Amino acid sequence: MYPELVMHSSTSLESTFGTLLDKVPRLRNRDSLHELSGGLTNRNLLVNCNSEKYVARISSNSSALLSIDRESEYQNSKLAAEVGVGAPIHDYLPGQGLLVIGYLEGSTYSSSDVAKNLPRIAESCHTLHSAKPFVRDFNMFDIQKSYLGIVQERGFRLPNNYLDFADKILQMRGAMKILDVSTVPCNNDLLPGNFIDDGKQIWIIDYEYSGNNDACFELGNIWAEAYLDLEHLEELVDAYYGTHRPEMFARAWLQALLGKYGWTLWASIQSSISELDFDFWSWGMEKYEKAQSEFSSNFFQKMLVQAATKTDPL
Repeated sequence: MYPELVMHSSTSLESTFGTLLDKVPRLRNRDSLHELSGGLTNRNLLVNCNSEKYVARISSNSSALLSIDRESEYQNSKLAAEVGVGAPIHDYLPGQGLLVIGYLEGSTYSSSDVAKNLPRIAESCHTLHSAKPFVRDFNMFDIQKSYLGIVQERGFRLPNNYLDFADKILQMRGAMKILDVSTVPCNNDLLPGNFIDDGKQIWIIDYEYSGNNDACFELGNIWAEAYLDLEHLEELVDAYYGTHRPEMFARAWLQALLGKYGWTLWASIQSSISELDFDFWSWGMEKYEKAQSEFSSNFFQKMLVQAATKTDPL
């Protein structure tokens, strides 16, 4: 994501990243260099070169622990660009952690923008999900299990009573297996800041966690990351499917809950290894507290039943 400039001097950025950027011919004759905000696993630099603007994404060394595959990110970003919903991809330096993409002019979304533009967001998701299959799969059930193994093996901090909800995860997995749902190419990390609106369309950026997944994870994650009301989730799901689908609403809600539970461990890992000045633990605990409440609710049981019950589209 690249919403705002971060106040670092161009001289300081040149000292840190200049040698790396010079390895890309199109970036050598740059006029200015600024850092953009938003990245929690990378540094994003706005590079101005002869009236052209590029974003240089420089990844951290923690990618593997966070289930990020930079080669997959590159390949999937190209596929998203091919269908016209992702930024153009210009250069990639394997092993250097550098991906150069086109800068998209437009407004970066906030939560309120997401709430006001759910049908248009559903349209952009449809476009992305129509791309050729991505080069890897993404399943939060598997990701959460992997994150848990890393946290336990390395002695990272585990939230209180985290393992008490393991049976809830099994219930969710069982309920969502009943209906046969195919996977589609998904971004899997659609925070509001990963939507760019140029007035004509909504672009989707940042494909670190991209992979073939249940479309309902995409929809549920959008809703959860924007902290919207249940009515907004229903609007988004209905807009995506073009009709009222109670089982898909339930599936999206459960996938959102699974995301909160899984991203909690992502935050635990980041709080232990990241060099960025960000309170990952508090960020993760906010998600975990919400997940605890939802796991314990009567609504959770209702959604399990609803997600496993196919309904005829209206």
